[in-house]
Amino acid sequence: MKLILLYTISMLIVSCKPKPQTNTIMITAIDSKLNVLGSELISCCMNPITGFYRDGMCASYPNDPGSHIACAVLTKEFLEFSGSCGNDLSTPAPEYGFPGLRPGDQWCLCASRWKEAYDAGKAPLLVLEATHEAMLQIVPLSTLKKYAFKSQ
Repeated sequence: MKLILLYTISMLIVSCKPKPQTNTIMITAIDSKLNVLGSELISCCMNPITGFYRDGMCASYPNDPGSHIACAVLTKEFLEFSGSCGNDLSTPAPEYGFPGLRPGDQWCLCASRWKEAYDAGKAPLLVLEATHEAMLQIVPLSTLKKYAFKSQ
């Protein structure tokens, strides 16, 4: 059974949007282990450990309201953007086992945050092999390919 996850992101944003605005993105949780390229989903990162279940996977789960399905290679510009939108990913939170993230780290981002960053011209590159196919519900593959991380 497919579940429609409808969630509303209310943001008081300075650099993300000119005034408070509500964005609604609908993502259907897909019970698959496929990436946006149609092949088997691979691990995004184990150090720092990422994923909704902290298993390294940017998989789609019906109980993940944020849809942490985009495997991003973080940049300073994106981390600053995310912080300005109210989601500080740089500051460690040891009480939650969260080390704080740095440029170059790979992390499972919420699909909506990546899309917001894309719309603002601040989107980080994505590891397409580790980005779940549900991302295609909000961003076309042609766009994702323009943001494909190519390892050295």
